[in-house]
Amino acid sequence: MITLEVLQTGPLALLEDLGRPGFAHVGVTRSGAADRAAHRLANRLVANPDDRATVEITLGGFAARVHGGDVDIAVTGADAAPAVGGVPFGTNSIHHVHPGEVISLGVPHAGLRSYLAVRGGIAVEPVLGSRSYDTMSAIGPRPLRAGDVLPVGSHTQDYPELDQAPVAAITNDPIELRVVPGPRDDWFTDPDALVHTEWVASERSDRVGMRLSAQPLTYRWPDRQLPSEGATRGAIQVPPNGQPVILGPDHPVTGGYPVIGVVIDADTDKVAQIRPGQTVRLHWTRARIAAGGLPGW
Repeated sequence: MITLEVLQTGPLALLEDLGRPGFAHVGVTRSGAADRAAHRLANRLVANPDDRATVEITLGGFAARVHGGDVDIAVTGADAAPAVGGVPFGTNSIHHVHPGEVISLGVPHAGLRSYLAVRGGIAVEPVLGSRSYDTMSAIGPRPLRAGDVLPVGSHTQDYPELDQAPVAAITNDPIELRVVPGPRDDWFTDPDALVHTEWVASERSDRVGMRLSAQPLTYRWPDRQLPSEGATRGAIQVPPNGQPVILGPDHPVTGGYPVIGVVIDADTDKVAQIRPGQTVRLHWTRARIAAGGLPGW
């Protein structure tokens, strides 16, 4: 059996696939890779199906030794200067690794999360049909630790189609996100302040949600209570302090704070790569309906 022996994890290393849909009614969110596009690309490069588990590595610092046989790997997402035996091989590309060699990732200069895929996928035991770790509910394989041994699954007969994928590099420029207004934008005295403000990503962010900080938004009815409503990835909740929170893959299934808007699904992978201190700009994707009219969506 081919295995990866974890030597270092960096700040956080998790096993993630595309999550466990269908359990919201029992309080379990989908979870899964924070940057789904990077996860899928890593699997594609090594000819895996999209749903094979990868290692999601936050801010680099990961290292693992290969045992038991040769294996093909790929690293995508934040460019953490991946290397084998200390020799860099480049992000978004395939590399062949021999037994005893060490895969390592440094600290990325831009972006937050990198994805390590192994041909055959990481074949730990699934929980509720997924190998993803949900940081809110603590469901799934626990965060990786030094000394963990990860089994590599059997691979298909397909062979990688690409040696390297032409993917635009992640930068630290201000991030632009498109937002659908509502459903509770009428709960704010000036909902358009959301898109007229340059927000800063807070260090108090994680896979549950990314907190933004700037001039607070203000409630129109500060004494009213909103009953809990269903939550979704990308929803922008605004707690009483007026600082928005963009919900991530491990979001709660319900929430009682008003949702001023929802980041469109195509832009939620960008959120996974935003670093603390980075500037975030939000833009309505369609005209917002004024308070007193029809609902916001």
